[in-house]
Amino acid sequence: MFHESKGIYAPQAHVAVPEGTYEDEHGRQGFSGRATHLYHKNPPTNWTKIDGPCKPQCFNALKAQTQSDPWQPTFLLENEDVKIGIIQTHKPMPYCFRNGDGDNIYFIHEGTGVLETDFGPLDYITGDYIVVPKGTTIKFSSKGDNKILCVEARGEVNLPEKGLLGRHALFDMAMLKTPEPSPKIEKGRFELKIKRQEELTTVNYDFNPLDVVGWKGDLCVTKINIKDFRPVMSHRYHLAPSVHSTFVGAGFVLCSFVPRPFEQDPQAERVPFFHRNIDSDEVIFYHAGDFFSRKNMGVGMITFHPFGIHHGPHPGARDGAAKKTETNEYAVMVDTFAPLNPTKAARDCEWADYHMSWRQG
Repeated sequence: MFHESKGIYAPQAHVAVPEGTYEDEHGRQGFSGRATHLYHKNPPTNWTKIDGPCKPQCFNALKAQTQSDPWQPTFLLENEDVKIGIIQTHKPMPYCFRNGDGDNIYFIHEGTGVLETDFGPLDYITGDYIVVPKGTTIKFSSKGDNKILCVEARGEVNLPEKGLLGRHALFDMAMLKTPEPSPKIEKGRFELKIKRQEELTTVNYDFNPLDVVGWKGDLCVTKINIKDFRPVMSHRYHLAPSVHSTFVGAGFVLCSFVPRPFEQDPQAERVPFFHRNIDSDEVIFYHAGDFFSRKNMGVGMITFHPFGIHHGPHPGARDGAAKKTETNEYAVMVDTFAPLNPTKAARDCEWADYHMSWRQG
């Protein structure tokens, strides 16, 4: 609509930020809408106290209470569009499962196994994303301990539009793996559990329901490993997190953070800029590596930054990044456009003082 520049500012966002100021992006629609950059004299996260639901929060997902049925996720954050939780178990799934409430994205944080599906089996390893469409029959045949981040979407999960990047950027469609039919032609006692409106229905068969001998179409289970994600980079400009979009669904986007070279221009910012995400809540699951913009962050932790409150790099992150040539982290981010609500299970594994971890002095 218009563009104005007043006072002290950097003509190019995230480059040559004026000495003694802290850049803050105030923007709409994630990082794709109208925006203004504000230049503060103090870090906007250097608060002395916060009370209320906008407070930045952090949960240790690996300490979350497991359900009586460990293959049903313990959800930590949820809204009407999406639920985010954790599965932790060391035994194979003893039944077949069908989710009638939505698509699932399973991120294998730790473990290996075989996911049996209507379409055939898929081997999985640590770092795999597995997208299971709503209504698909599956069975996890895990091998040893499995720790799985589960994102349940009410709407259909798709790939993001890549626009000017071209269709082969981020990852080529040929990198997506799909199952080959391998029907289970077996007799015996088999159980299928179907979830609908959060309730389970049990169906019993005298044959294995995973007996599909063939399939055709464009709706099926797919898999790709986070290490196969090829991030967009700019050596002269710190790009917004949205360029790392991996999957999209109704009301949310999922992004992958993987190792990449730092920006080489000495005037360019190397760490995430302060922002307040006024149209989306931000959730990050820390999978592996050295999380350069966050201190005291271990694997399996989940940070939750509600929209409206500032967040950005922890004190010292900028100096730390200046001494390195590349990032060394793997993390999964989910941005939602409707407010998320922490569950009781989240409160039971919360790092209560996380919101004070930005405090300087």
